[in-house]
Amino acid sequence: MKRRIASWENGHSSPDGFYGPLLCDAFAASPAELGLSQGESRDAAPVLDAAYPASPDDAIQTVSQLWRADLNHFDPLLQAEPSEPAWNEASLRWLVAPEPSIPRPRTEGVRVGLGDVAAVKTTADMFAQLDDQFGGEHARHSVIQYLNNDVAPLLRGQYTEQVGRALFSTVAEATLLAGWMSYDACHHGLAQRYFLQALRLAQDANDRRLAGSILSAMSHQATFLGRYAQAATLARAALMGISPVATPTLRAQFHAMEARALARTGDAAACEAALSAATSALESRNNADEPEWISYFDEAELAAEAAHCFRDVNRARQAVAHAENAMSGNHVRSDFFATMVLADAHLRAGDVEEACRVALDAMDLGEQLKSARCVSYLAEFRKNLSAAGDSAAARGLGEEASTHRLWIAAGL
Repeated sequence: MKRRIASWENGHSSPDGFYGPLLCDAFAASPAELGLSQGESRDAAPVLDAAYPASPDDAIQTVSQLWRADLNHFDPLLQAEPSEPAWNEASLRWLVAPEPSIPRPRTEGVRVGLGDVAAVKTTADMFAQLDDQFGGEHARHSVIQYLNNDVAPLLRGQYTEQVGRALFSTVAEATLLAGWMSYDACHHGLAQRYFLQALRLAQDANDRRLAGSILSAMSHQATFLGRYAQAATLARAALMGISPVATPTLRAQFHAMEARALARTGDAAACEAALSAATSALESRNNADEPEWISYFDEAELAAEAAHCFRDVNRARQAVAHAENAMSGNHVRSDFFATMVLADAHLRAGDVEEACRVALDAMDLGEQLKSARCVSYLAEFRKNLSAAGDSAAARGLGEEASTHRLWIAAGL
């Protein structure tokens, strides 16, 4: 940053469309007063708007601005709130979208081939493993740095239609990962904006399966934020939008997301119907026909979703049974969430001692996780434990957990 400012001061370069408006705000001056050209003083508002891009070129411009603003810690973006109308607009526009298209051919920029696309895919997969093992806050900045520095030039490069579709699909998947990691860090407005851009990129890649999974991620976030009607609608849009190309595992995931939202509304009957549909779909899957990126959604994952549902409709014993079947041993963060749901379920069933024991297991399991969502699960448990009244088990847990990082963070 110091080198960039020195370059501006020495007249070797000028602030661009991201930094220009920030300098205008900082100095309370107009672009003309600071000597910025009109092109350099474009409004930075696009990164704050939770809007669905109108074209592939708009998507490239917007997602590139997002990566750059995020990388440079643009606080209004990091602290932005999600937009409820944006969920409606995105799902509707995707459902009724015309034939996909890629950006107009370019005569400048790097030449992009399938080897470049494969490199992006492999790198994103590596970051996804780090996210799963250590939480979204562990390598989130590194992911954004890679997307900004290495991937953005590819999007602005020269490629054939075949390569363009493959590139858009792969970058959509990587941007979805950035959204998940931002969601896990509880940068909710930023996460929503990444999901929106990923959806547009998937649309233009003609990758409807991936687009449906992105809507499912939006549904997951909406439920977490208490927007239950929106969450159910997003899950249903995913089901409807990919019906011609849906796989059993994708249908199972989308039904499970709908069930999670319905459980939070207290509609136990509808929740159980959605869970039943998810179970039936998963039982009919053929892994050879499933996208590689949905392979993680198995019986353990569905059991974890069911455990959340039964906990939320106050069927504690059923929640316990499903949560006990949700420990895969392969996904650290998912296992942490399932263990915390198990602790919550024991607490709701009146077994405070077992709830405290399980919560301590969860903290041991999640010690390496850097995840604001994990902290929120533990904070909710602490609140419910306090509401259950003073007990020897609760006091014992407080003493044993007093040095646990997640326990300390949950108490702040």
